[in-house]
Amino acid sequence: MIDVGNLHVYYGMIEAVKGISFSVQTGQIVSLIGSNGAGKSSTLNALINSVKRSGQINFLGYDTSRHKIHTLVRQGIALVPEGRRVFINLTVEENLKMGAFNNDENYEHLKETMYDLFPRLKQKRDQLAGTLSGGEAQMLAISRALMSEPKLLMLDEPSLGLAPKIVGEVFDIIERLKEEGITILLVEQNAFLALKTSDYTYVLENGHIVMEGVSKDMIGNDEIRKRYLGA
Repeated sequence: MIDVGNLHVYYGMIEAVKGISFSVQTGQIVSLIGSNGAGKSSTLNALINSVKRSGQINFLGYDTSRHKIHTLVRQGIALVPEGRRVFINLTVEENLKMGAFNNDENYEHLKETMYDLFPRLKQKRDQLAGTLSGGEAQMLAISRALMSEPKLLMLDEPSLGLAPKIVGEVFDIIERLKEEGITILLVEQNAFLALKTSDYTYVLENGHIVMEGVSKDMIGNDEIRKRYLGA
């Protein structure tokens, strides 16, 4: 679905991502793991051209380098950013409407699909997003992204700041989305959860990919267990 070659990301004179290459196959969950500052979030932001970058990114065979963010959303890429970033002064339903900016004709159907997926949001449809709990805001952020009917859903730290029970609910939804045919690129601080959920994993350190492999095999890797699983 997406092929990335020799990707560099820059913030002024600082190079945050240093020539990485990877791919995501259709129907997979692929995870990026690594310590804070490794370049994970910068990689996701580069895929939607929201940061200064160089290298090749091909989505479904098309070069994305000259496309604006809204064009990439229309083509089928959606990002759930770190920290949720819902519109706190809009209601839950108004947030969903914003997510469907390019999909008005399917809005009502998609909205009801989101309420089926996240029943808690239906109960709070007229509530301001700024009054939601962290878990509810994460559910809203995911729903808002899904309103564009993405082919590739990118999730940046979906478990951050959530209670363990809510994390379990969110990751149950992620697995359900995969079953429904959505390809997912996951950045996750909880390395064990990322490895358990995904099909394939890339490990980033200081802007470089230092290891990759089938996720279930990497759980048993001694180096991975020592560095990221606390074993």
